[in-house]
Amino acid sequence: MKKAVITVVGDDKPGIIAAVSTRLSENQINILDVSQTLMDNVFTMSMLVDITKVDDKFQELQNSLKELGKNMSVSIHTQRQEIFDTISKI
Repeated sequence: MKKAVITVVGDDKPGIIAAVSTRLSENQINILDVSQTLMDNVFTMSMLVDITKVDDKFQELQNSLKELGKNMSVSIHTQRQEIFDTISKI
């Protein structure tokens, strides 16, 4: 299984989780874990997702989520789990 971590940060508003989840579903991506917090009206969320079915189109997924973030006025970053695994070894 290939995994990625998606982080979302921005002003809190209705529909952020739904919009990101819908975009992932449209790309056949399964959400494995999700955590979200609200502090001083700033929304933060991290998701661990299975990208096995879109591994060869990862850049397209990143661009799609980044564009979604722009439309919602939030920042969305998508990174492969291997980056975090490598950093933890260093």
